[in-house]
Amino acid sequence: MSARRRRLAIVAALGLLGLAGFAVWRFVLAPPGLPPGVLPVSGRIEGDDSAVAAKTSGRIREITVREGDRVEAGQVIAMLDDEQIRAREQQATASVRQAEARVRLAQHQIAVLEESLQQSRLGVDQSRADAEGRVNEAEGKVAAAEAQLAQAEAAYAQAKWDREAMTRLFKKELVAEQEAQRAQRNEEAQAAVVSAQRRQVEAARGALTAAKANLVNPAIRSSQVTALQTQILQARADIAAAQAEAERARAQLEEARANRKDLNVIAPFTGTVATRAAEPGEVVMAGTAIITLVNLGEVYLRAFVPEGQIGHVRVGQPARVYLDSAPA
Repeated sequence: MSARRRRLAIVAALGLLGLAGFAVWRFVLAPPGLPPGVLPVSGRIEGDDSAVAAKTSGRIREITVREGDRVEAGQVIAMLDDEQIRAREQQATASVRQAEARVRLAQHQIAVLEESLQQSRLGVDQSRADAEGRVNEAEGKVAAAEAQLAQAEAAYAQAKWDREAMTRLFKKELVAEQEAQRAQRNEEAQAAVVSAQRRQVEAARGALTAAKANLVNPAIRSSQVTALQTQILQARADIAAAQAEAERARAQLEEARANRKDLNVIAPFTGTVATRAAEPGEVVMAGTAIITLVNLGEVYLRAFVPEGQIGHVRVGQPARVYLDSAPA
């Protein structure tokens, strides 16, 4: 073959390759023709989601949904164990009963003391029988004070047990630090009550000794009147303190009962479960997400506009969305 023919053959081959490349670009690689002013962008379909969490700390007892499940607004999607709430309710109930018992005891003491005060004011001419009655009264006060001391010691033993239980639960991270500290403060308060009651027992026994001394000299009554008045004031102060303690315990009980409804984790809106971040048996803190809920009823396209084309985009412009799964 002559050199001229070889050159013509090469030129023809290159021409065919060029036509083939153009055809591939035109019909395979090139984007479809777009009208003037139309801007192609890519993006992804998204929906509003929400991390649904428990309002209180505790161990998960049950989760009623899994990924992909559809839930309705207000539906219970998880439940926490009520062990901690039940313990707080029992503790608050016991505190209410103890405080109410203290009120009744102080009211009884006031009635006895006022009666004694009235008798003491009758004068120095009262008979020895009155003095003997005061001895009996003092003996009753001793018995009442000793009974109150026994009650305080029982309350302290309960508070100590509660503190030790809360300490163990705190070390296992089953209760918050505030719960353990509250149990510690309650134990210290009950210990102070025991000390105060022991002093009252000592005072009552001293009063009994004084009453017996009055059997020898029943005319000495003025100091006893003053002592009775002081005891009445103290008993009234005890009533006020016990009533305040009862109110605090009732408030704690109501708070514990109110927190019981927080054991149920509720779906805030109708949607689909996207993720399930916890399982039954796990201990979660307040605010820890248990599931992620997505509202697929209102989805939107998050598109990525090239920086150089952003100036061509205006609010209110129409757009068409084509999915990879259904491009036509």
